[in-house]
Amino acid sequence: MGYFRELPNLRYPSFLTEKKSSLDYIEVKNVFRRIKLRDDLQSNFTIFNKYEIEEGMRPDTVAEELYGNPEFDWIVLTVAGILNVRNEWPLNNRDLYNYCLDKYDDSLNSVRFFETKEVKNADGKLILPKGKVVDGGFTIPDPNNVSANLNPVVGISNYEYETRLNDEKRNIYVLREGYIQTFLNDIREIMTYDESSEFVDERTIQTENFYITLP
Repeated sequence: MGYFRELPNLRYPSFLTEKKSSLDYIEVKNVFRRIKLRDDLQSNFTIFNKYEIEEGMRPDTVAEELYGNPEFDWIVLTVAGILNVRNEWPLNNRDLYNYCLDKYDDSLNSVRFFETKEVKNADGKLILPKGKVVDGGFTIPDPNNVSANLNPVVGISNYEYETRLNDEKRNIYVLREGYIQTFLNDIREIMTYDESSEFVDERTIQTENFYITLP
């Protein structure tokens, strides 16, 4: 609700059949005004901290932890660049498992791809880094046995793959607490209307009449 309180108002003609007159207007929040971080603030890395979203944390619980106010959840999302919480916020373990089960069914634990394991020689020198996507039959000469080959690969299941994608969403940037008021002041200035033919006050405009053809 904190987010919507910051949005300015929009009045438009009422199309309710029981309206009292043609001058009846409905006032709603202007959702076409999008809150975003000011460009010069966005490029100032000193005002942000890295943050890892822990298991089960929601935007409101992160806001409570960082700023002492769960209604600043929209600030957490805005600064992190998250527009779709459903798709861009990490799922908790139970929801992730249920999502994967629904998506993959019996192939949940099937191998999606293969990747390399780390290989070092007897002196500890890195020969092959881990995490490179390869075929299942990938081999390299054994650095410690010239007459042998190694098959240093591991299969990554669909579930492991989805877990990695989910974990990548845990790392975000958050606004440092000392800049919250500056951010709020900027947002409120952006949300203020300039004078125009539709101007009612700094927080409200009234649209011209328009028509809707009912079926």
